[in-house]
Amino acid sequence: MSRPQNADTPQRRSADTFPPPLRHVIVTIERLLKEKNLMTGGGSKPRMKNSKASVLLVATLAANFLLWSASAATPLQGAGATFPAPLYQRWIAEYTKGNPDVQINYQGVGSGAGIKQFTQNLVSFGASDAAMTDAEIKAVKQGVVLIPATAGSIVLAYNLPGVENLKLSREAYVGIFLGKIAKWNDPAIAKANEGAKLPATAITVCERSDGSGTTFVFTKHLSAISPAFKDQVGEGTSVTCPIGVAGKGNDGVTALIKQTPGAIGYIEYGYAQHNKLPFAALQNKSGEFVTATTASGGATLATTQFPADLLRAWPSDPDGKESYPIATFTWLLLYKNYDNTSIGEAVKKFVNFGITDGQKFAEDLGYIPLPKEVVDKNLEALKTVQ
Repeated sequence: MSRPQNADTPQRRSADTFPPPLRHVIVTIERLLKEKNLMTGGGSKPRMKNSKASVLLVATLAANFLLWSASAATPLQGAGATFPAPLYQRWIAEYTKGNPDVQINYQGVGSGAGIKQFTQNLVSFGASDAAMTDAEIKAVKQGVVLIPATAGSIVLAYNLPGVENLKLSREAYVGIFLGKIAKWNDPAIAKANEGAKLPATAITVCERSDGSGTTFVFTKHLSAISPAFKDQVGEGTSVTCPIGVAGKGNDGVTALIKQTPGAIGYIEYGYAQHNKLPFAALQNKSGEFVTATTASGGATLATTQFPADLLRAWPSDPDGKESYPIATFTWLLLYKNYDNTSIGEAVKKFVNFGITDGQKFAEDLGYIPLPKEVVDKNLEALKTVQ
């Protein structure tokens, strides 16, 4: 009499029902078990003997299969700006759900390091808030395609218990970063904050220690509005400020501000938002004090005009009463010609996802979604990647 089947008992699937790579592994395991006399029976219903050796062998073969599966996936390595890192990580998580045959790793090492690794052909793609200079582009033998991937605002976050809704005039925030304004109750700050109880606490300026696109955008703005700043500090991914303490990456500067009463530093809007750090409303070119939001940042980016042949531009001192003064695109750096065709195609598909479907994740993470006009320009640029 045959034994009745229990509905809750898992049924053995025939090897033929699995995908070809897994089917090959299953058949191989069964063959090895029979050779080592660890499996009995034949036909379509072989049975494994109950032994430690059989369990060990199956575990070893299964582990090797998992390693083989991982190595079979197309690997993409990216590195660069910390500013967009949270969004890129979200893109990777969402994209690989539907594309498990691609493995993507992105390291937020700073724009300067990202450009260096990209130039040395150590990554599949780079990322930089400063895009790349003409000289840097010429140094890449495979050619370069710049893709504005997302956008965001740079804020002046501060640690000043009891002081909310801080306003900083152009005179004030330039003076702070030049070291000319050293106390929080300085008249240049107090003038725009009537009624606020500003303490005589010393101001600790927090800046970046690494090569940074965030530094580039911030110093480009300050150089645009202050001849003194341009002469004494200038603009670039790495500059020497008269005063301050330094942290690596947006996260490093964020940590310094959080742990230092009286601190102020420039970080990306999303980092301030997610760490619950207050940030100042800044005076724009029209004289208005504007707080960073996706709307005010979007108003700034709407003034950006790209050259016809290169998607690279910065609104260093935007017009418009509603414009937040420091907002920028951040760029993905792609090779125009990939030596490995499968890597190149995988990069194009991932970037296509990011600049289209991936934009829906931007606002929740504190970024400014790309305008349709920029998405369209990106898609055309992406076609030139081979």
